Amino acid sequence: MPKYKWKRLHFIHLSTISSLLLENLAVMAALRFNPSRIRHPLLQTHKPISNFTSLTEFPFQSLAKFPKTKLKSVHSPSCSISEASSISSTLEAEEDDDDPTAELVYLDPEIDPQSISEWEIDFCSRPILDIRGKKLWELVVCDDSLSLQYTKYFPNNVINSITLKDALVSICDDLGVPLPDKIRFFRSQMQTIITRACNELGIKPVPSKRCLSLVLWLEDRYETVYTRHPGFQKGAKPLLALDNPFPMELPENLYGEKWAFVQLPFSAVREEVSNLETRLVFGASLDLDLLGIEIEDKALIPGLAVATSRAKPLAAWMNGLEVCSIEADVARASLILSVGISTRYIYATYKKNPVSTSEAEAWEAAKKACGGLHFLAIQNDLNSDDCVGFWLLLDLPPPPV
Repeated sequence: MPKYKWKRLHFIHLSTISSLLLENLAVMAALRFNPSRIRHPLLQTHKPISNFTSLTEFPFQSLAKFPKTKLKSVHSPSCSISEASSISSTLEAEEDDDDPTAELVYLDPEIDPQSISEWEIDFCSRPILDIRGKKLWELVVCDDSLSLQYTKYFPNNVINSITLKDALVSICDDLGVPLPDKIRFFRSQMQTIITRACNELGIKPVPSKRCLSLVLWLEDRYETVYTRHPGFQKGAKPLLALDNPFPMELPENLYGEKWAFVQLPFSAVREEVSNLETRLVFGASLDLDLLGIEIEDKALIPGLAVATSRAKPLAAWMNGLEVCSIEADVARASLILSVGISTRYIYATYKKNPVSTSEAEAWEAAKKACGGLHFLAIQNDLNSDDCVGFWLLLDLPPPPV
């Protein structure tokens, strides 16, 4: 396997940001959800997805969707009963696909049910009124590859942990899959209900915004299902908005010693993420195929490199945090680390001056040009050839529901 040197980067001045954005415009345009896996997903072998170009070192400081066509009645005098039944089933299936009130129970027939050990769920109200004029609730469940897909509507007067627990059990019964080891969810307001239901079933609840498949599917359902529902309420605001609390001081065990804004060619990012399986380093990947990310190998992806003599313990601590994203807060001259559902830390600070401000702005501009794709790398030394931990991250706006 070729080695990639984590090289020093020349500082990106404000005058060069425009050229950087032009270079990456094609990247930004190619970042879109791949809807081909919805309901009829394509089977994909899971593959988690090194050449740093870096800027200044800083010390750590405290503080297609395809058009659907309906089948029409077919005149077939010689059609057998079994053939007629098959045609009827096909008609019903097509009608269900077009019916925004229909519920979905789907498992990819080519997937091994035992291989699905983690689910992502959302249990929340929708901008839809039922026949009583009350907001309709919905349970949406999937795995990270959308091989499993399940939706079910509920009236607002049965929303509790018992209802959720029974629904989770019914998924297993309907699809013939075992209960998962973990369930991820991204709404803090539902933490009590989801945690209680999971605990009663022996499932580990994981509050995390790394529910990217679920979030993107909800975006797709908003456009293709909810807005077409007869009870849809245009302009209705989400009942359970996502939290964005003020950042807290970073725990002592999460400090590194040095850090730097860096960039990597996309080809090197893919190779580094592949090491998550081959070399068992700490970190997390993204399903780039599901996200519909099509980036040229030479395109530069922005990231943050952190160096410390205790890289392995630091990476191990970070591995249990459900790292979501990193943001350069130019106004406060700090880096904000988002983990879990609603936890935000002041990951690092730097001395505010024209040079450091321009560098932070350039890094954020590069991230935006890449559609929010970025990474966190933990190393023993910023000049090291290897990573101890590598997290591929993606800034996503909250779902519209």
